[in-house]
Amino acid sequence: MATINSSIVIISLPAIFRGIDLDPLGAGNISYLLWTLMGYLVVSAVLVVALGRLGDMFGRVKIYNLGFVVFTIASILLSLDPWGGGSGALWIIVGRIVQGVGGAMLMANSTAILTDAFPSTQRGMALGINQVAAIAGSFLGLIIGGVLSEWHWRAVFWVSVPIGLLGTIWSYKSLHELGSTRRGRLDLPGNLTFAVGVTAILVAITYGIQPYGGHTMGWTNPWVLAGLVGGALVLVAFCVIETRVADPMFSMGLFRIKAFSAGNFAGLLASIGRGGMQFMLIIWLQGIWLPLRGYDYESTPLWAGIFLLPLTIGFLIAGPVSGYLSDRFGARAFASGGLLLNAATFVGLLLIPVDFDYWSFALLLFLNGVGSGMFSAPNTTAIMNAVPAHQRGAASGMRATFFNAGTSLSIGIFFSLMIVGLSQHLPDAMRTGLTAQHVSPGVADQVAALPPVGSMFAAFLGFNPIQSLLEPTGALQHLPAGNVHTLTGKEFFPHLLSGPFHDGLVVVFGAAAAMMVVAAVASLMRGSKYVHDDSLDASRSQHSADVAVPR
Repeated sequence: MATINSSIVIISLPAIFRGIDLDPLGAGNISYLLWTLMGYLVVSAVLVVALGRLGDMFGRVKIYNLGFVVFTIASILLSLDPWGGGSGALWIIVGRIVQGVGGAMLMANSTAILTDAFPSTQRGMALGINQVAAIAGSFLGLIIGGVLSEWHWRAVFWVSVPIGLLGTIWSYKSLHELGSTRRGRLDLPGNLTFAVGVTAILVAITYGIQPYGGHTMGWTNPWVLAGLVGGALVLVAFCVIETRVADPMFSMGLFRIKAFSAGNFAGLLASIGRGGMQFMLIIWLQGIWLPLRGYDYESTPLWAGIFLLPLTIGFLIAGPVSGYLSDRFGARAFASGGLLLNAATFVGLLLIPVDFDYWSFALLLFLNGVGSGMFSAPNTTAIMNAVPAHQRGAASGMRATFFNAGTSLSIGIFFSLMIVGLSQHLPDAMRTGLTAQHVSPGVADQVAALPPVGSMFAAFLGFNPIQSLLEPTGALQHLPAGNVHTLTGKEFFPHLLSGPFHDGLVVVFGAAAAMMVVAAVASLMRGSKYVHDDSLDASRSQHSADVAVPR
């Protein structure tokens, strides 16, 4: 449920903004669009470590169950949005932030609960199923969002309500605390510096991809630079604080465990690549491929979800199998092999034409899903096996932070790379295409000079922006009906965008392939199969007690 909601809104954005009567590409409205996407991800990334630590202190099941309650309440409020326009968008953004709190409670503790419940010889299978539920949720969200947005935009939020109610009742009734708890003081300095640092960086990325002044993007904006540099410095302070307090929010010593540090670094890069791929595929399908085949823009979210099914199928097949096999043979070969397969599929996706044959595209999606399944379950198992029992909540939270932060970072990284690719050739293509339809050269130059971010988000949302771009100039009123029909129809904008989009795609998927290769190298460095021996911790504690107690 938590991961479905991280992606269901992505593909349902056109229906949501139509439902609240707000043009997301209107002046000043791109921030509403980005925060609808990013609010959930930012809050989840910021809170999962703290909530995992609270699970270690007060019980993982307690925090997990409370997560269901918070998530369900937020889903109900979202479905009851009473306003339209900017006020309606703000209601959705705040509701998504509250949802993110509940989602963080669930994600921070779910893997720790399963690690407590299963012996090391069965954790791969158990966590494999858990990872299938989690990451497949992000894929299934695209399909579910496409189907529900065809019916009613509120249904995108309604769908979580019965699941949340059932999950709340079921979890309170059936889950019992199996792990050990270790009470201690709440690390306020650590919690505060971590939250401020991560929030500053992710918020800066959100505004970095928006135009600033005369620039295509906002990376030169002083506030963006301050957020990036200041956030990084605050995170350095967090690391120093955590090595000096008695009860740290997160034990930095865990990063000395090679399986933990290498697995999390590989997981971060994999999450960045997977998140970026989702966004690029949605732009590709909704903005170009489906309209060129005659699909109405209103129905492209549904069909985009359907055509992305091979990705989900590949993951659902490979996840549990690789988790089961990693129990016997260790995580390194499966995780590293999956990442290399992902890299190969990214290269394949940039080699096929923009107007591709579907079956070659579907095969690449299926193999990418298989690669993700091969990596995710064994990698999570290796991370959780490597940490002491009393730190599993915090370790699970840190793993989830890397996962969620990777998705957030992918928006900034891949959207920026795509905008760089588009800015090289889209202005010329826009100018040539408009003048060919008898738009005056002056108006064509004016429209071509606009930042390409608007055209990219139009493709992402699955609609033709040409009418919105030309209406302020009055050009459409002076053109023959045939030219107006062509400009505002299904095929003009996709044809216009396809060449520049492919230039951006080469940059984006080339970078994603390189990330997967680096992640595979990190995964190989994790070492052979390693399981932390909690009995040694218990014997050391007993020995310390024997020495400390006078006889």
